[in-house]
Amino acid sequence: MSKLSAAPLQPFERRPSAGEFAYGSLRETILTLALPPGAPLSRATLAESLGLSQTPVREALVRLQAEGLVEVVPSASTHVARINLASARETLFLRRALEREMVRQLAEAPPPGLTERIQAQLAAQGDLLERGDHAAFSAVDDAFHAMLYEAAGISGLWDMVQRRSGHLARLRRLHLPAPGKARTVLQEHGALADAILAGDAVAAEVALRRHLSDTFGRLEEIRAAHPGYFAAG
Repeated sequence: MSKLSAAPLQPFERRPSAGEFAYGSLRETILTLALPPGAPLSRATLAESLGLSQTPVREALVRLQAEGLVEVVPSASTHVARINLASARETLFLRRALEREMVRQLAEAPPPGLTERIQAQLAAQGDLLERGDHAAFSAVDDAFHAMLYEAAGISGLWDMVQRRSGHLARLRRLHLPAPGKARTVLQEHGALADAILAGDAVAAEVALRRHLSDTFGRLEEIRAAHPGYFAAG
């Protein structure tokens, strides 16, 4: 009987398909407001910019339409959806419900290594705050919450929340450059972290609710500054 080759097997390296690449790139561009609410979308132009054929771009637009981030008017136009405040409020309700239980669980039974992970996240946020890099700061803001979901063993729910968060994410992105807002976010993260690490579940819930609610408390200011970015109603 011949011996099997001793050559090691090569692990599978997952690469995104063209459709996944188009979807991820377009979604990020919409969420960062590089493609602002109301901006027209041309499949041909997008395909050329991405270096792809129009088929994966069409697939990406269909997915983004399902998330409410793209609007298609048959035989007329395709454009970035304006911010729908009803959808943003639904997502906020969902996050409050999920994350209140999450931070309570973490405060009552913190997993090993949580302190170090939180400290690393806060340090990264502090560094970006000093640089004034709002785009990167927004990304690490999300990373802080994603880290807590992972620590609580519910990272799949973070993925679900993200798919529903397009309108809320853009609203928060509009608020972030306001004077003092990024520093407030860091302070709120610090207060939440302190409560969790102190084992104070009640204080953690209070800190979380304050953190998640701040943007809606400034809604009229944000709308006044960006009147064309919001859906009617």
